[in-house]
Amino acid sequence: MDALIAAAARRLAAGDALGALQRVALRDDPSALALRGIAMAQLGEHLRARELLRRAGRAFGPKEAVARARCVVAEAEVALAMRDLADAPRALLQAAQTLDAHEDRINAALARLIAARRLILLGRLDDAALALPAMDFAGLPPLLAAMTALATAELAARALRSRDAVAATDRGLAIARRAGVPALIAEAQALRELLDQPVARRVDADHDRPLRLQEVDDLLRSDALVVDACRHALGGGGLHVDLARRPVLFTLARTLAQAWPGDIDRESLILRAFRTRHPDETHRARLRVELGRLRALVEPIARIDATPRGFALRPVDKRPVTVLVPPIESESASLQALLADGAAWSTSALALALGASQRTVQRALAELEAAGQVRAIGQGRARRWLAPPMSGIATILLLPAPTPAG
Repeated sequence: MDALIAAAARRLAAGDALGALQRVALRDDPSALALRGIAMAQLGEHLRARELLRRAGRAFGPKEAVARARCVVAEAEVALAMRDLADAPRALLQAAQTLDAHEDRINAALARLIAARRLILLGRLDDAALALPAMDFAGLPPLLAAMTALATAELAARALRSRDAVAATDRGLAIARRAGVPALIAEAQALRELLDQPVARRVDADHDRPLRLQEVDDLLRSDALVVDACRHALGGGGLHVDLARRPVLFTLARTLAQAWPGDIDRESLILRAFRTRHPDETHRARLRVELGRLRALVEPIARIDATPRGFALRPVDKRPVTVLVPPIESESASLQALLADGAAWSTSALALALGASQRTVQRALAELEAAGQVRAIGQGRARRWLAPPMSGIATILLLPAPTPAG
């Protein structure tokens, strides 16, 4: 490695992209192309960065497997910044194996970190936890250590482990400050502020109040019977029932919980659960069947009793009943939450993250654009979508929840 390449690499490691470019801007050898690509990525010129990294990867010879693997890792990081999530991670994992085989542990860890961050964006939290590099922070360069800590914090926040999220964020912020990288410091500070903002609302029989992430964590760990409208689940006292794929049962549970400690009439239950304005005997029969299924699920912690006019939820041991709802409720809330991260998303990446079809996402984007809540840049395949950050609330519980298996 010649002196200019080494100097440019040191500038990049310190977050000084312009300083790196000053040293290699006029060179077209593979190492210089790779460094120029990374520098352009740090400056936000992602399309140009991807082009340079691909040129560098092709220019390295067949005996330069490590250099080519590093280009793959750098290109994957650019793709993540561009929210290009469609490419299979196989090439990235193969690059990590190549780097491990040549004892380049740092870049192998970076490859696995990028793979984990992609999985977090897609809501695949269990897979992301397995993919995160398990390395001692003391053995990592400050830049990579801070990035790993922030990814760990984001994973913990998405999994509602508030204390772990705060601890990892504080650690990442401290490392970023020691490294002196302004972009990472700003990212860590933004995440720390996000953890102190309301993420949901608690709706009880007599009041409605906002909750921070730690308060949500404490509520879900309590003995209260909680109907969670953020993740479409219910639980309490150690019981957890996932109703994400059973919308009728969830609607019944939420309606009964909102009526607690009173009851609710049969017609209202039918209207909300089956969305019909003209109930008949078939709807009443179906209501009895669905309530029987719900009874079986909540039996350890609650009963559903018939009353003269309808049904009532009766928790055992006099435990309280509460409903946890997201800070905003709309069909496009998850879409807005993804766009609120400030990155430019493609329609295909949004569809992948939401688990929806591109046509469904396109219709939702068209409605949001007409309302002035999102805007598009570029044309054709280069078209990307942006939205301003949501102020006053955190979007953690608005993001798509992991899809239950089975």
